[in-house]
Amino acid sequence: MQLHISPSLRHVTVFPGKGVREFIKVKVGSRRLSYRMLFYSILFFTFLLRFVFVMTAVDTIDGESKCSSIGCLGKRLGPKILGRTESMVPEVIYQILEEPIGKHELQGRSDIPQTLDEFMVEIKNGKSDAMTFAVKLREMVTLLEQRTRNAKIQEYLYRHVASSSIPKQLHCLALRLANEHASNAAARLQLPSAELVPALVDNSYYHFVLASDNVLATSVVATSLVRNSLRPHKVVLHIITDRKTYYPMQAWFSLHPLSPAIIEVKALHHFDWFTKGKVPVLEAMEKDQRVRSQFRGGSSAIVANNTEKPNVIAAKLQALSPKYNSLMNHIRIHLPELFPGLDKIVFLDDDIVVQTDLSPLWDIEMNGKVNGAVETCNGEDNFVMSKRYRSYLNFSHPLISKNFDPNACAWAYGMNIFDLDAWRKTNISFTYHHWLEQNLKSDLSLWQLGTLPPGLIAFHGHVQVIDPFWHMLGLGYQENTSHADVKSAGVIHYNGRAKPWLEIAFPKLRPFWAKYVDFSDKFIKSCHIMAT
Repeated sequence: MQLHISPSLRHVTVFPGKGVREFIKVKVGSRRLSYRMLFYSILFFTFLLRFVFVMTAVDTIDGESKCSSIGCLGKRLGPKILGRTESMVPEVIYQILEEPIGKHELQGRSDIPQTLDEFMVEIKNGKSDAMTFAVKLREMVTLLEQRTRNAKIQEYLYRHVASSSIPKQLHCLALRLANEHASNAAARLQLPSAELVPALVDNSYYHFVLASDNVLATSVVATSLVRNSLRPHKVVLHIITDRKTYYPMQAWFSLHPLSPAIIEVKALHHFDWFTKGKVPVLEAMEKDQRVRSQFRGGSSAIVANNTEKPNVIAAKLQALSPKYNSLMNHIRIHLPELFPGLDKIVFLDDDIVVQTDLSPLWDIEMNGKVNGAVETCNGEDNFVMSKRYRSYLNFSHPLISKNFDPNACAWAYGMNIFDLDAWRKTNISFTYHHWLEQNLKSDLSLWQLGTLPPGLIAFHGHVQVIDPFWHMLGLGYQENTSHADVKSAGVIHYNGRAKPWLEIAFPKLRPFWAKYVDFSDKFIKSCHIMAT
């Protein structure tokens, strides 16, 4: 066995892991380790030392002489590990290690070694046989696994709280703008002005739609869109918000005009279609909220579950995030009704940044399709660009498995071209709500959370694939995204928990968003919204 640790702590190569047959290579990206990486590093070396000690002890039990170095031990045990000769490990060790331990069996126990040193001292002083050795080892490893599991769950809980809560700075900004709206006539301008209203339904303009209740995020999208446009006088941005955010949003764009672009700010209750009769998306959301509250049981109940794996608990915590039951997320399925006079629009999420002129999107041939989107099953990034239907839909459920192909390529929301004329000739919106109903009847078991899975179903067969240049994803998931790739993308998307306006944002990626925030603005400064 060989262990090599480079001076920069960037590479560690060894032969430990869950089983001795596994080869693990650990890479640490920088000298500055986070607490979590420090914890995992300690855990890794604990397993390494445990492996060396166990193999040495097994040699002793088998009556063989000890090695004086890790290299010697590797040469001695390598053939055994690789199965070239029969293992001399006593069968009793396998039997003991394979026996399960009850979840309450270790509670209150003070005789379990807490460290590898304690374990070694106890085994040596007690002159233990193979059975005692295996029992003690099993107890110590199980205790370590329980602590690791608890640490992971706590991390998921903290991330859930950090990503779901409204930062006080954003709350402050909304309150100050609402106050400004009430006290300053300049903050209550009609948006757009009367002479520009005809442009709102003029299909010779480039129409963009953004639905959000986040004033700061919306301002970044709008600023980046207009600033990078080659023909800003032909840009119309339709901002849809909710009732509580309407006054702050109107105040912001009244006081921060983006002329010559045309900005419309409208709350949902201002749309005639939305106030007449029943709205399917609202009914579905109300039912979803009732089912979700009964099915999930709150974050305390989720975290207290001792039987489920940490990644399952993380998924259930995500279910409690307000964004998954936000009207701003679901409203895009009703774009043809909301904009009956428009033929084509580009829909933007509020966690994107525009870095190029988007007018060429109107020249893309849609071939009769409704949704122009970037596929997410091909690309160099194996995490972000490896998504297929099986990544989102539950193919163990017969309703899903008999209707869809698990290997079908997924696509992304965030920057989409919608041909509204073609959409009106389909049953896409009906299909969307039909499957929302089926998911509710199935106790939310048909897909993972969010609005993308029902979107994958509703737009199935109606997607025109566009060049990945127009939409780069993953800036809210992982920090090791290439800066060169980010700079060369037309639109970058901070999808994931690490939104750029949150404290958990990735420091190396936040500047691409922050460059469109005027930190000298009086509202920004008064709410202590900082560049870093």
